[in-house]
Amino acid sequence: MTTPLARNDAGDYSGLRALHVVHDDTVIDLSAAQQAVTDLLRALGRDPASPHLRDTPRRVAATFAEMLTPSPFSMTTFANDEGYDELVLTQGIPFSSLCEHHLLPFSGVAHVGYLPDDRIVGLSKLARVVRQFASDLQVQERLTTQVADFLQTTLRPKGVGVVFEAEHLCMSVRGVQVPGTRTVTSRLLGALRDDPRSRHEFLALTGTTP
Repeated sequence: MTTPLARNDAGDYSGLRALHVVHDDTVIDLSAAQQAVTDLLRALGRDPASPHLRDTPRRVAATFAEMLTPSPFSMTTFANDEGYDELVLTQGIPFSSLCEHHLLPFSGVAHVGYLPDDRIVGLSKLARVVRQFASDLQVQERLTTQVADFLQTTLRPKGVGVVFEAEHLCMSVRGVQVPGTRTVTSRLLGALRDDPRSRHEFLALTGTTP
């Protein structure tokens, strides 16, 4: 499992301003992946040398490498000079990830919000954090937890709320075969978990109020 790492020049998070977020040093061996796809095609009774499949191993290996390799970014934050203390929410962040059980995609949208304390974050960075953690072999429950915990640890707001809504191809095209079914997961931390008004506001705005 690859876990995004975060660091700043001071080696701590108390004065967070431009935190650099990177993946670990996992290396994808494209040639080995390509050979594995070739072997899989043969095991499935297909001829990888046929005109239609000749380039499939390269394409599949490149596709998985792309889906599992997010770009590093700097999580820019700013002083909360105006003392803003209401909910900041970015809704409908599109994402795709790979189910670690079947290597099939699941995709949908994420809603990410927080209650600021001393600092606010550049809004595009909320989408970047979602993509950073989604670019891995995942389960939706872990993905939801990782995004929320990362924001709570690095931004140190009064509260964090994260909701993921996704359709899983491992449910849509195999097994139970129920296309269109969406799975919703959430993680609320701090005031968004403990304060009833803040909790209700967040869930209402994300459309997940019980």
